[in-house]
Amino acid sequence: MSAYGAASVKAAPDLVRIRVAVERVEPSPREAFEAGQANVIALRGVLRGHDVSDAAVSASRLRLSSAWDGYGERREFLGYKCEASFTIESANLDGLQQLLIDVVDAGVNRVDEVDFDVRSKGELRAQARRAAVQAARAKAQLYAEAAGVQLGQVVHIQDVDPESVGNERYRGHGAGGTTSEEDLAPGHVVVSAAVVLGFSLT
Repeated sequence: MSAYGAASVKAAPDLVRIRVAVERVEPSPREAFEAGQANVIALRGVLRGHDVSDAAVSASRLRLSSAWDGYGERREFLGYKCEASFTIESANLDGLQQLLIDVVDAGVNRVDEVDFDVRSKGELRAQARRAAVQAARAKAQLYAEAAGVQLGQVVHIQDVDPESVGNERYRGHGAGGTTSEEDLAPGHVVVSAAVVLGFSLT
């Protein structure tokens, strides 16, 4: 017999990951690169002022492309666009609002994502996996008792990503049945795990 179990562990975030980009359009490639580099230097200064180390910032190389507006006959050449994207990590969640204000003032003109996370995700995932195994075992025990048989040894263990494509058949069969409003409460990071256990029957 196979039984599916899922579990989630919640934790307050202690890390924020921001994905931003600097884009400058200028008449010539040289001017575009110079403007982009000036914005990058200003952004680095702002980040250091917020105690964000260089190691906590991953940046792309400066990219240059032609900038156009409109389509067809109305298409108009605007100049050359210099672009650089950055992923910034910070543990100062209280200073997030001011950090965003300051990076925009420094020349960032695109904020793609603000993602909260926890640094102990590995430990939380381990807790969720243990709880998922317990949920699967409890479900299997219930079915075995209802069917008048006894569970034997575990003969198969399959790790399952409950959010991945292809596992829709397992939705609604976890420890709690469905996702509750509490699982989606703002200010928390939810780490989930799921497993399928196969038991012999005696």
